[in-house]
Amino acid sequence: MLKSMTGFGRYELCANEQRIVVEMKSVNHRYCDISVRMPKKLSSFEAGIRNVLKQYVSRGKIDVYITYEDQTEGRTCVRYNEEAAREYYGYLKRISEQFGIENDVKAVSLAGFPEVFTIEEQELDEDEIWSLLESAVRKAAEQFVETRECEGLSLYQDLNEKLDGMMAMVEFIGEREPAIVAEYRQKLMDKVAELLGEVRVDESVLATEITVFADKICVDEETVRLKSHILHMKDTLKEGANTGRKLDFIAQEMNREANTILSKANDLEVTNGAINLKAEIEKLREQIQNIE
Repeated sequence: MLKSMTGFGRYELCANEQRIVVEMKSVNHRYCDISVRMPKKLSSFEAGIRNVLKQYVSRGKIDVYITYEDQTEGRTCVRYNEEAAREYYGYLKRISEQFGIENDVKAVSLAGFPEVFTIEEQELDEDEIWSLLESAVRKAAEQFVETRECEGLSLYQDLNEKLDGMMAMVEFIGEREPAIVAEYRQKLMDKVAELLGEVRVDESVLATEITVFADKICVDEETVRLKSHILHMKDTLKEGANTGRKLDFIAQEMNREANTILSKANDLEVTNGAINLKAEIEKLREQIQNIE
């Protein structure tokens, strides 16, 4: 299915007292440019996030915003250092014996010495976080792709309508050529009659002049190629995703043929038709810039 390069996706995941929100948006870009903004503590997952996203997108400027909340943050655990406590108690006992004073050390006072008890923050479970993060990124990416496909459908319909209109223009230009030659022949005959009156002119001379004129304004090759390009673009549109660059190349060739027709035009209607054709091709190219 044809995809636009403009899209948006969002997913919020809450599990194991953790909340992850992933938002994605994109605009046109020649290549695949992914920018990820997230808390510093998740920075080690950036490469993995990029690898996941590349499975869903191939072109566009994609901005990804990730927020992370851990309700278990701030939870701490107490560590008891038995060896430190034993050393403290041993030294206090020696002091008591050395100075002949009462050894009135209690557990509470011993616990107050440095390093006997320490408070440590719980470490992040990276495997668990990545599992949740990957799931949230994939869900957001799926919604993101859906919006791209939805807009891609609108682009597909619009482009096909434009191509049908362009085909009609090309056919009009092709059909107009014989009439131009006939009109030129009549004008030439009228001019000769006006200047020479009853004097007869060699028909071969007139035929040569008309042939040269017809050859000069002939756009058969250009119209045939234009029709071929239009049909080729229609077929390419049906191919679906990742056709943006190919469509752009075809549009460039169409524009080249339209320029040639305009340069050869020696008739107001053909000139206007070629100008309208170029205008439609330019609209087409602008729309194609939105295709992935």
